Amino acid sequence: MSEPETGVEYPVERTVGFALALRVWAKIGLLGFGGPAGQIALMHRELVEERRWISESRFLHALNYCMLLPGPEAQQLAVYIGWLMHRTWGGVIAGVLFVLPGAVVLGLLSWLYVSYGTVPLVSALFFGLKAAVLAVVVEAVLRIGRRALKTRFLVAVAAGAFVAIYALQVPFPWIVLGAAIVGLVVYRWLPTWLPVVQIKTEEGDLHYIVDRQLARGDIRHLRPSWTRSVRTTLVLAVLWFAPVLLAAWWLGRDHVIAREGMFFSQAAVVTFGGAYAVLAYVAQRAVEDFGWLRPGEMLDGLALAETTPGPLIMVLQFVGFVAAYRHPGVLDPLTAAVLGAAMTTWVTFVPSFLFIFVGAPYIEALRRRRELHAALSAITAAVVGVVLNLAVWFTLHTVFGAMATRQLGPLSLEVPVLSSIEPGAALLSIAAMVAMLRFKLGLGWTLLASALLGGAYWWFQNGQ
Repeated sequence: MSEPETGVEYPVERTVGFALALRVWAKIGLLGFGGPAGQIALMHRELVEERRWISESRFLHALNYCMLLPGPEAQQLAVYIGWLMHRTWGGVIAGVLFVLPGAVVLGLLSWLYVSYGTVPLVSALFFGLKAAVLAVVVEAVLRIGRRALKTRFLVAVAAGAFVAIYALQVPFPWIVLGAAIVGLVVYRWLPTWLPVVQIKTEEGDLHYIVDRQLARGDIRHLRPSWTRSVRTTLVLAVLWFAPVLLAAWWLGRDHVIAREGMFFSQAAVVTFGGAYAVLAYVAQRAVEDFGWLRPGEMLDGLALAETTPGPLIMVLQFVGFVAAYRHPGVLDPLTAAVLGAAMTTWVTFVPSFLFIFVGAPYIEALRRRRELHAALSAITAAVVGVVLNLAVWFTLHTVFGAMATRQLGPLSLEVPVLSSIEPGAALLSIAAMVAMLRFKLGLGWTLLASALLGGAYWWFQNGQ
């Protein structure tokens, strides 16, 4: 296929090499601090803004789908984009490298926790890291918002989504459903409220490598296939449940490792809303029903998960580690802990690959449906509001030490206690934003400088 002459400069590369993609996914996995807001921002910066591998519209299209799924949306987005570029193995590599660095670090921190209690050095370093992550999150909200909110109607949708999730605690799936319905109604009756466009043709956005590959017909695995869907579902279902069945056969159904496999498999498909929604659900069962952890230890686990790269839902690995360490049965405690952490991590993340590899071809096919483009535009605007909510939450919890809840009629607002402001965190956050937004300092250097400066400040303030 000849390439259209449009008078614009395109990337020189015709494809994204697998080895290069592997290195980039490893970088994203190592630098993916700050929960879903920070990780989505990092992927957007690396893949859309700097490397121009995938267009804004495709990135947001994939993000819309991942936001609807239970489980870690940022890791699912990595799997989706990896699959889009390099088929199944691309998705596997992207998803595994997104999780692996955090799993290794959290495993080490979990061992230190059960052996020695809390580790002040970790808290000191994370104090500084949060400032740099905040800068990345703010940058992402600004960039995505400028590109997605092209009309006043879409700005209103984003604002409504923000109020709904921040002040009314409306579950995200309901926000997405409402945005889609509103988008379809506006498309039918007030089409001028929507952007003038905007269905991408097969030529796609030719400023980006993957979209150019699609225009040339080089990417052919996006077409849905029922046969492939059934085969993929069967293979991943076997991979998902085989370790659970093996543990039940080897150690018995009542052993903590087998029970972790069954419980966290259930949690993987019923927990919407990210790590903080999972935390409430798991805390009740793990502490009150199963007696695996002591009260307060879930929050310790979340704090440790926040200090590591990767999804915050990695807190479940901490739960699996500590529970098996405390209830090893016939196994050595450390051996049981490692197996419990591995089981929990496995059944938490394998479903993400299933959801993407089976669902992504059908989601890609939706791009060709003109009547659904309006709904997807409204959903994208709602996603901007949700990412803004994540940014606000992260900002408040970075700069202030305490929060309070205020009721204004039906609105429940989490507001900072002004007297709890942490001046060091505020100044470091501002410095990180100036460094990245004004002087374009690289993310790696910003993270390093923030960790060292923030760690030194925290150490001095706490008299360590």
